[in-house]
Amino acid sequence: MKKHSARVAPLSACNSPVLTLTKVEGDECSRESPAPAEAQMQAGVEGSGRGNCCCWKCSVTQLKKFFWGVAVVLGVCSSWSGSTQLAKLTFKKFDAPFTLTWFATNWNFLFFPLYYIGHVFKSAEKQSPKQRYRECCRFFGDNGLTMKVFFTKAAPFGVLWTLTNYLYLHAIKKINTTDVSVLFCCNKAFVFLLSWIVLRDRFMGVRIVAAILAIAGIVMMTYADGFHSHSVIGIALVVGSASMSALYKVLFKLLLGSAKFGEAALFLSVLGVFNVLFVTCIPVILYFTKVEYWSSLDVIPWGNLCGFSILLLTFNILLNFGIAITYPTLISLGIVLSVPVNAIIDHYTSEIAFNSVRVIAIIIIGLGFLLLLLPEEWDVWLMKLLTRLKVRKKEEIPEGNGDIGSGLQSKSRRTRPSMSSFAH
Repeated sequence: MKKHSARVAPLSACNSPVLTLTKVEGDECSRESPAPAEAQMQAGVEGSGRGNCCCWKCSVTQLKKFFWGVAVVLGVCSSWSGSTQLAKLTFKKFDAPFTLTWFATNWNFLFFPLYYIGHVFKSAEKQSPKQRYRECCRFFGDNGLTMKVFFTKAAPFGVLWTLTNYLYLHAIKKINTTDVSVLFCCNKAFVFLLSWIVLRDRFMGVRIVAAILAIAGIVMMTYADGFHSHSVIGIALVVGSASMSALYKVLFKLLLGSAKFGEAALFLSVLGVFNVLFVTCIPVILYFTKVEYWSSLDVIPWGNLCGFSILLLTFNILLNFGIAITYPTLISLGIVLSVPVNAIIDHYTSEIAFNSVRVIAIIIIGLGFLLLLLPEEWDVWLMKLLTRLKVRKKEEIPEGNGDIGSGLQSKSRRTRPSMSSFAH
């Protein structure tokens, strides 16, 4: 009786384990080996099967990633536009942009607990919260999160985070949400300029054009309202918010580099802790100086504050961790898609005038934002694509001529026997 041993082979091209049977030494194979032609046919069938399986697996994976990308884009767009509109509504009842910024930033503390819950459900190797925390603390250095590291590497980013959100919210009080959202898209151009100057990133002409378009859009947006002091202050606040956001991103890359998901979640939670410990005094001072004053706690619209905080937390979660399930470019598209959403809402809820200058400014800034989404090697990919198209056209022309020639030859071959038979 023949004996066979089962062995699991490494992952194949289809990303699934293949169970193979290997013959034990000393045993003879009862089945005759196939002929060379049969072996080639069998190998061809197996090869085509593996290729089809691999292509099917890849297409399904890419399709899933695309659909997840659409879901993330909708989530980013709805959370960002929703938080902007809800902040506008909140200021009608509760005119305290810094207090709203402080309240929403406190929710950053939830980043690491939410990450750990996802780690418990998804990871094969379960770790305790303390073990996971210590492992993520290596991001700050060999000594982990010390007081020195907290004040030198976390505190500056906490200040930039607060300034970014406060300037953005304060601008919403001055100008409409459409202008605020489209002007904030300029932060991607500012990131490129700072990265080129500070980080010595690769120079790209198309991104310089995008930065110029962003600056031109800012000027046109200012001109759209006739350079009134109210609108100029609002535009300056948004541009300042976009600049703080760009400085945050560039300094993070310069001082801390890149972070894994757990490390990023811990860092954002640390920013929440910094906000509670060191920024809480500012809303208190603003309250007693009556800069941001409310008569009683019952006057505060807690539903609006919590809703804004949840939407902003959702937006930051999708923005920072969405790349785990989809492409980063799709996530960025969600931000620029919030502009038309805000424009539609403003059209029906406020007295915004979409004159030609404002529309052109929105289009210019949006175009600059989309140009900045192009990958660094986009010109190489474009040249390769054009080269392939040229090669295919050259191949199709000879094949067409060959088909015509073969058709004429076959026709002449068919006519010759008929002529000879007619002669006989």
